[in-house]
Formats: sequence, structure tokens, C-alpha cells
Amino acid sequence: MNSYVVIMAGGSGERFWPLSRMQKPKQLLHLTSPNASMIEEAILRIEPLIPLERILIITSTVLRQPIIDALPHLPPENVIAEPAKRNTAPCLALACSVIEHREQGDALMVVLTADHFIGNAAMFRKDIETALQFAQETDALVVMGIPPTRPETGYGYIHVAGRLSEDEVSTVDAFKEKPNFETAREYVLSGRYLWNSGMFFWRTHVLRDVMIDVLPEVGLRIADMTRCIERNDRSALEGAFATMPDISIDYGVMERAKNVFVIPASFPWDDVGSWDALERMQPRDTDHNVVQGATVLLESRGSVVVNAHSGGHVVTVVGIDDLVVVVTDDATMVCKKDHAQDVKKIVAALREKGRDDIL
Repeated sequence: MNSYVVIMAGGSGERFWPLSRMQKPKQLLHLTSPNASMIEEAILRIEPLIPLERILIITSTVLRQPIIDALPHLPPENVIAEPAKRNTAPCLALACSVIEHREQGDALMVVLTADHFIGNAAMFRKDIETALQFAQETDALVVMGIPPTRPETGYGYIHVAGRLSEDEVSTVDAFKEKPNFETAREYVLSGRYLWNSGMFFWRTHVLRDVMIDVLPEVGLRIADMTRCIERNDRSALEGAFATMPDISIDYGVMERAKNVFVIPASFPWDDVGSWDALERMQPRDTDHNVVQGATVLLESRGSVVVNAHSGGHVVTVVGIDDLVVVVTDDATMVCKKDHAQDVKKIVAALREKGRDDIL
């Protein structure tokens, strides 16, 4: 049975403004490696296991061409634009339809995202092989769980039924929404919880059957979309896609299904969600600052300072701690590091002011 990779890459990366823009969001930026964009890294990690011709990118209409341009070695037909803005459940239903059309039947499906930091690619592939083998042998939906290293309030958690083994697939008891700090601390101390990585593994027919059972308004559209793809009827495909609700795969399917299992990851992982994440994966100077570009920092500690100006512009910081400073040719963003998640509010405010020219 052939395996396919589906990389979800439709996000706008607003928390990484002003470097991330509508035409070049964070998945197309060199945030975790100086030599490759995040989406290039995602492909390089998985390509030794699954060939390029079976790696699909699901993105938005706006980003399809920029992604094609950024990935000249990937077949252009493998970059698929969602007909409308929805959420991850419709996105993966569309991917399921594309794969079942290409295979004329069942296939294994690996779901990844384009904005994760993976610290050891070989261990990552080994864990994926374990998850795929389990998914091939059972009618299961499998999620990769990350052993937590801190009481993180920005991630969802997975409660594992029974004893948690380091290298075995376990039954999922429940998914938990992003907790407050005290609850997150209890989760970590219990040893019974994993972070929800958003990486999934299943056979396409298993996903389709489960969706029909627990989310029929999406599951029933999979066969419809497959027929549209077979007829090359884009208009009908758009119509079928538009009928689906805006709902995530986690809430719409994983939290409702009964055949859900988790494999604990053995590799270092981070969700690169906002500027402060860089200090967990980039080298820091003696004052624990992460700096990129032409910068001078004096008597400043624990800051993230990124100078992406294309000219001779120099960014200087004196006597201020725990800041995020990002400078581009046309915008400067400064915030407290513990407000890095709120950068998207700046984007919303600029949009309200009609400043789409810098978004």
C-alpha cells in the first residue's frame, strides 16, 4: 500500500509579522534554519521515507503559486489550493479525495504541518514508520504525541489511557484544550499527558468512514469531491467544498472518534508559533539574546532581535530586557516577549486601518 504525505501550509503566520506577509508567510521563511525555509525543511525530513511524487501540499489560492515557485523540485500538481477558506477537517477531506483518486482506492496518509521544528530527522522518520505500520495493520486514527518539557499553555494535550510507554502506541483517553498554567503543570507532573503535535496517520478509507460517522457534513463530501476530481470539474469541486463547515480535525473528528491512538515522539519538537519560540531553537549569546542581522545590544538580556532590513540599517538596543524587536524595509515591530502571541492583534489593527500594503 502506497503512503502519501499531506503537508498543511495554508496559514498566514500573522504572529511572525512584519517578516511574515500574506504572499510570504512563515512557512516560506528561514526561521529555524539559515539554509532552508520551513516548508523546504518539512519536505527534506520526509523525502527519504516517501518520494516527492507522493508529497502533497494543501494551501490557499493566494499561496499556491508562491509555494510552487519556492519548491521547483516538487511536481506543481502536488500543490493543491483549497477552493475556499475553511479549517483542517475540510482540508484533510480534500486531501483524502485527491489521494483516493490517484490511487483508485485506499492508501496510507501522513499529515504534517509546514511550521514545526524537528530536532532529529532520523528519529522523526523512525517514529513515522512505527505509526504507519500500526495504521496499516489496524483501523486506527493515530496521532503523534510529544512528551511535554514544560507546563505549556499554548498547546492542546492528549490524555493517555493506562501506562504510557516510550516506544509503543497507546490508546487515547481524551483530548484536552489549551489549559491554564496550573492545569498544565498538573498534566506534566502526572506523566499521563502528551502535547498534541497535529501530526496524524491513517488509511484514507478509515478517515472517510470515521468522518461519515462522527462528522457526516464533511465525511459525505469526500466521495463527492473524488468524483469531481475524476471529471476534472473544478466548479463542482468548489461547490462541494463550500458546503463543508469551518471545523478542525481535532474538534470535529479526533475528539469524537473511538479508534484513536497515540505514539510518543522520540525526537525534539517545537511548534514555531511566535517570535519567542526562536529562543528555544536558535543559539543565544552570553546574555541569552537571539539576534539575526546587523544588531548591537548593550546591557540587554533575554531578547529576540531580528534585523531583516535589506540596506545598511543597524538595529540597536540598550538597557532593555525580554523584548522582541523585528525590523524590515517597511515596518518595525516591538513588543514584550511575553506578548509575542499578541502580534496578530497588530496585524488586525493594521488591517482595520486599511494598511494591507504592509500585510
